[in-house]
Amino acid sequence: MSMRAFLLLRLLTVAAITTSIGSCNANQGLPACRASEKQALLIFKRDLTDPSNCLSTWVADEDSDCCHWAGVVCHHSTGRIHELHLDNPDYLVHPNSSLGGKINPSLLNLTHLTYLNLSHNDFQGTQIPSFLGSLKNLTQLDLTQARFQGLIPGNLSSPSHLFLAGNYDSLKVKNLHWISGLSRLQHLDMSYVNLSKASDHWLLVINMLPLW
Repeated sequence: MSMRAFLLLRLLTVAAITTSIGSCNANQGLPACRASEKQALLIFKRDLTDPSNCLSTWVADEDSDCCHWAGVVCHHSTGRIHELHLDNPDYLVHPNSSLGGKINPSLLNLTHLTYLNLSHNDFQGTQIPSFLGSLKNLTQLDLTQARFQGLIPGNLSSPSHLFLAGNYDSLKVKNLHWISGLSRLQHLDMSYVNLSKASDHWLLVINMLPLW
């Protein structure tokens, strides 16, 4: 199936696809993380609510290595943070265990971040922060059913795998022209996103996408 046909089906379907890899698992046997990246995560944590205490390993102790923190994946030779697996795989059984609060822009200090998964959390109707579009090395962004609301930012140009499935019309788009700027796009899930504002141009945008 061509990329255009695949994305067309994804835009029309109501079947949400999620990916969840290694949630709340820590690394072992890696170089120590950078102090600046550790501080960025501590600031990020400060603005989150964590009722299940999933981030209990995220502490400021001098001997606490953030490469060993829950949900953090560091590069095996550099110790730079490459992935954050902060999804909630138990959301159906324990819906009150989800992370919440707000997304702090301290994440921008994770300049080598390639993977960010915040799916199935509860950000209580806040808008997807536009600064996520400034994470230029980000190749996979998963915000599936994380209870974000409002307009999807039009600057999410880096990911090749983008999961934005919403909560029954809670997310919407002003237009879909920004999708044509996703030069590396391989997978897009916008199930349940309100596309009514794009009804006159969505097919044109899909036809402009690169073929893989």
